[in-house]
Amino acid sequence: MNINVTLIAQIIVFIVLVWFTMKFVWPPIAQALDERTNKIAEGLAAAERGKSDFEKAELQVAVSLTEGRQKVSEMIASADKRAELITENAKQEAQVEANKIIEQAQSEIDQEVNRAKEELRLQVAELSILGAEKILRREINPENHADILNTLKQEL
Repeated sequence: MNINVTLIAQIIVFIVLVWFTMKFVWPPIAQALDERTNKIAEGLAAAERGKSDFEKAELQVAVSLTEGRQKVSEMIASADKRAELITENAKQEAQVEANKIIEQAQSEIDQEVNRAKEELRLQVAELSILGAEKILRREINPENHADILNTLKQEL
């Protein structure tokens, strides 16, 4: 019977041990395991969210980069058009200024020509008067007149 009493005592001790373990040891271990499982699940979910956010960010960066390149292209095209417009305006202004300068120079040339003609007329008139004076001072002789007229021709 000792075997039976020992066996029963061992069964009772085993049951008490199982009960004690189930009551006091197992809940903290199960809770720690549940917490660990939750942390791992949260970490995996966060990793998935991070991956998803990263993919969204990559797409957004690609879209922003495309938009930026398009805006830069538009700005360059606009700057080129503006440069062409400025160049064209500068050419037109330069042409207008050149025409004004040419007209002014032509006007000055015309004035100089008119002054030269006027001076020439005055000189011719003076020479004519001098020639007439010389003719009148000498006696009226066709040979002398021809000499004086030849001299006047050379002076002119």
